[in-house]
Amino acid sequence: MSQIRAAIHVIKLHLKQRGITYKTLSSRLELSEASVKRCFSHNSFTLERLEQICDVLGMTLSDVFIEVAQQEPQLEQLTEAQEYELLSNPKLLLVAVCVRDGWAFDDILSHYNVSEHEGIQLMAKLDSLRLIDFLPGNRYRLLLTQDFRWIPHGPLERFMEQEVMVKFMAPKKNEQWMFRFYLRGRYSQSSLDIIQRKLNTLTKEAAALNEEDARLPIEDRIHTGLLMAMRPWEPSLFEQMRRR
Repeated sequence: MSQIRAAIHVIKLHLKQRGITYKTLSSRLELSEASVKRCFSHNSFTLERLEQICDVLGMTLSDVFIEVAQQEPQLEQLTEAQEYELLSNPKLLLVAVCVRDGWAFDDILSHYNVSEHEGIQLMAKLDSLRLIDFLPGNRYRLLLTQDFRWIPHGPLERFMEQEVMVKFMAPKKNEQWMFRFYLRGRYSQSSLDIIQRKLNTLTKEAAALNEEDARLPIEDRIHTGLLMAMRPWEPSLFEQMRRR
């Protein structure tokens, strides 16, 4: 569905919710009822006419298009083919991570060794994978949710375990931990369920903050990693002391 058709669909829903008939709307717009019906049946509106209808509803066009964007489905998980495609090209993976974090096209070019021609090709590839809508002027619309998950035991998760998490836990010289905390214990299942719920809530809050901060200039944001993990585990040092 095009954005205009989606916007008209939203407007129709609001007209119905407010009990505004075509006859009432035609009176407010100073048009014949037949003309209003024809506009809706053909989805043929000028921007000025859409703006007039929004005024009747007490809305702006911006309100309508924001609602359209909120209604469009976003990916919560990639397919295995999409994950393999990202891993096949390190620069494609880099650009995918950047757009997920709301980087502008020019920011990617200025921070990384990516030429403008390469950047356009990589963005077009992400568009073909349906991770973004690549728009005129090298702009884009993200089609991923902020808290999307890797496929369990899939290509990206294996890559993260082998290439990223090990290095994350071993900072380079002079790199400081913003926060580091390790806790182990022996918990009941009900307590474990509570901890998992709280961790899930925190991941959603962190994702929301990342989406909110994407509106800030890139220089006002710090590239930061956050790793949370929980599993049944006993240090091997302790395992060796168990009674056999």
